[in-house]
Amino acid sequence: MTVRAALFDLDGTLVDSLGDITDAVNHMLASFGRPSLAAPSVRQLVGKGARDLVRRALGTGSQDDITRALDLFVAYNSNHIADKSALYPGAWEALHQLAESGIRMAVISNKNEALCRLVMEALGIVRQFEIICGGDTFSEMKPSPLPLLRVVERLGVAPHEAVMIGDSINDVQAGQRAGVTTIGCAWGYGGEKELTGADHRAVSFRGVTAILLKGSA
Repeated sequence: MTVRAALFDLDGTLVDSLGDITDAVNHMLASFGRPSLAAPSVRQLVGKGARDLVRRALGTGSQDDITRALDLFVAYNSNHIADKSALYPGAWEALHQLAESGIRMAVISNKNEALCRLVMEALGIVRQFEIICGGDTFSEMKPSPLPLLRVVERLGVAPHEAVMIGDSINDVQAGQRAGVTTIGCAWGYGGEKELTGADHRAVSFRGVTAILLKGSA
């Protein structure tokens, strides 16, 4: 395996953003007079984009309600993008090591692209990535292979020369469908069961870099 590009998921992979996402969800729910949700409950809703997140958190409501809920969520999250969010241990060092090794990097998230850029800027990693894509960047989001295929095309690498690194079944399935090798991150939000189909499994960023750098040698 020759690795020329690393494609990272964001929430639950590079960034632990659950606290800020939970706060934004509960701000939205309070506006509708709904009870708040604990972080473990919100964690189960993360992964398929903001609209799906607020729809499931709201439980019931018209399309107008969901649109209003989405606006409330995005506005609050934008204004509190990194109150509690932080890089996972070893992420900063791994990104610098990969950059020094000549591996090109992109973020492919189902989070809104604008929110991706905001949190990455706040945490000081936005300049490490050539491409940043969110769930609203393309016509489809993960687990569709489309975002991965578009990104590797833009990077000028073949799918078999790229690796998708993520914590959920969306990342694993998108990689499989795109012909991209996958690394499942055991520290994220998806849980072990969602990573069973990954080509590799890592319990730390040291493990991720070991796999990638071995493949780039």
